[in-house]
Amino acid sequence: MTSAEIFKYMLTGAYVILVYWLSWIGMRRTKDISGFAIGNKDMSPYLIGITLAASIASTATFVINPGFVYVHGLSAYVHYGIAGSAGILSAFLILSRGFLRLGEESKALTIPQWIYHRYHHRGFSLFFAFINLLSISFVVLILVGCSLLMTGIFPIEQKTALIVILVFVFSYVLMGGTYAHAYTNTLQGIMMLIVTLLLFVQGFHYFDGDILQSLNDISPGYGAVFNPDSNLYYDFFSVFGGGFIVTFALMLQPHILTKVLYLRNEADIGKFIATTVVVGTFFTLILMVGFYARLAGLDIPVQDTVVREYLLHEFSGSALGELTLTFVFITLLAAGMSTLDGILVSLSAMVVNDIVTPLSKTKNNGLAWSRWTLIGVGLIGLLLAWNPPPLIGLFAQKGVYGLAAASLVPMLFGVLIRKPLPLALIASASFIALLGHFYLNLFGGVANPAVSASYAIIGSCVYTLLGMVVLRYFNSKK
Repeated sequence: MTSAEIFKYMLTGAYVILVYWLSWIGMRRTKDISGFAIGNKDMSPYLIGITLAASIASTATFVINPGFVYVHGLSAYVHYGIAGSAGILSAFLILSRGFLRLGEESKALTIPQWIYHRYHHRGFSLFFAFINLLSISFVVLILVGCSLLMTGIFPIEQKTALIVILVFVFSYVLMGGTYAHAYTNTLQGIMMLIVTLLLFVQGFHYFDGDILQSLNDISPGYGAVFNPDSNLYYDFFSVFGGGFIVTFALMLQPHILTKVLYLRNEADIGKFIATTVVVGTFFTLILMVGFYARLAGLDIPVQDTVVREYLLHEFSGSALGELTLTFVFITLLAAGMSTLDGILVSLSAMVVNDIVTPLSKTKNNGLAWSRWTLIGVGLIGLLLAWNPPPLIGLFAQKGVYGLAAASLVPMLFGVLIRKPLPLALIASASFIALLGHFYLNLFGGVANPAVSASYAIIGSCVYTLLGMVVLRYFNSKK
């Protein structure tokens, strides 16, 4: 066995041991379902900020999205890196304070529970609990992305890799819940920062001193902000509008916005947001790998494998390269796990709090129910990932963007408007957004899920505003 092989297994073993140790610490601090779901409000806002940035970045940013940049060029980079970052910052500046305030008042552990306390209707919160199960599509993306990485570093088949990843992540989340998620994400987030800067600097020479000219040399469309040759990123709305709107709405996902509930008080919000934005902005530099792979002349027929193939091309063949490759692959696996564990914690807490408990009228042993739910979610995710669809990124976006579209009106209006809101109007707007997104994307000829979701979001917001004006007019006549 070569020194590179020995290093590979030693580093992997050290990472696994460290994650389990952090999870064991988390398990000691997790006494009930509340601690499992949002912790005991004793974590640093900086730690929570790194946790959130790592959760947002994940396999999509580090493994899948560089493939979109490889195929579609600068327009894809602007869509994910610039418009998306602006959406993230705007969402947290607008929503964090109000969401935390209302969450504190209601002691909400999950977004459906927050919806229940805001709108006082169990049926509406159940609807939200069930549509939040669309997050499973992102679980599938992460499982597939991580399994592709594992096949690049270990002599293992992809299906075997799926099982190994599933068992590892689920076991440490089952132990410690939110604390395991936060502690391990801080470790993973620091590793992700190191690798992002390493890969950004390592491949920058491919631009040969002129970034735009290098991209235009591939094709004029490839180096254009609006790529006329792309079916996904071809005009202002598909690049900027859709990227900003859908990312703003994505911050309403349960494993993201509920991070606000980890905070001790409103005084921590500024530190939390600043940490998230700074770390998250650095993470977007990983998208450059898509450019580097294209400029290196690599012919990669399967878009989802761009990162794996680029890394193997750049770092294979030398002892130092093999050592670097091992660290990078382990870190990219950590990037996926940092989001997967957050989704699992939020989904399991949500199923117990917002589906099992209300329907069974019991609150017995919620922590045990939460852990059993994790196992069920994992098995469903494994079945869907076993034979994944082509372009797993678009598959995940269809589901998660549908959830984002349905969430925006109830969450945004619920936070910004303190007075009681008409439930029928808010609920119907949520239905319109969900169905509108799926119709446009599946049957309406809109290939980019961000565009279909954004159209649906805009339509639901206009519908809500007009409805409120009409209701106000009729109420004034009474």
